[in-house]
Amino acid sequence: MNNKLRSAIVGGVVIGLLSGIPYVRLGNVICCLWVIVGGALASYLYIKKSPAPVNVGEGAMIGAMAGAIGTAVELIVGVPLTILTGNPESKFLLDLVERVDPQRVESLRQTIAEAMSRPFLEQLFYAIFSWGTLFTLLITVVFAMVGGLIAIPLFEKRKADAGPPPPPPYFGGTPGDIYAPPPPSS
Repeated sequence: MNNKLRSAIVGGVVIGLLSGIPYVRLGNVICCLWVIVGGALASYLYIKKSPAPVNVGEGAMIGAMAGAIGTAVELIVGVPLTILTGNPESKFLLDLVERVDPQRVESLRQTIAEAMSRPFLEQLFYAIFSWGTLFTLLITVVFAMVGGLIAIPLFEKRKADAGPPPPPPYFGGTPGDIYAPPPPSS
């Protein structure tokens, strides 16, 4: 397995686990924190193993790969865990809505209870094959890419070989003569 894929898998697993565990996933409320951390971790791991300096394009690509892998891990781990634990964040949301708008809490409670009363496989199917999952994939890939981009200036301290400097501009005369600026025009 190459270094890019290995780094993306590690970053993706971090994204998926931290985004899939109930209550821990609330860190993503803070500007997709776990997703950015996972993308940055993937780039960091790639930088550490790369023999040549890593550019921002590679950091973005590794972050995006980690985001896609993270979404898959979140679906595999997080969705069943959420269903089995009874969606604890929904209870938290109900308490919050009850404090803000007590008239609306009952209809929200019925909607959640109806969704949770479906059989496990039906809930799992709906959670995986929905527009929300496609949206989650898009957001996760974009923010993990941002994490990968952020990691490059933070962790890549090697300078890329720029090659020899360009020659000075040529203003006429014989090549090899001492350079003199052009005479002022009158």
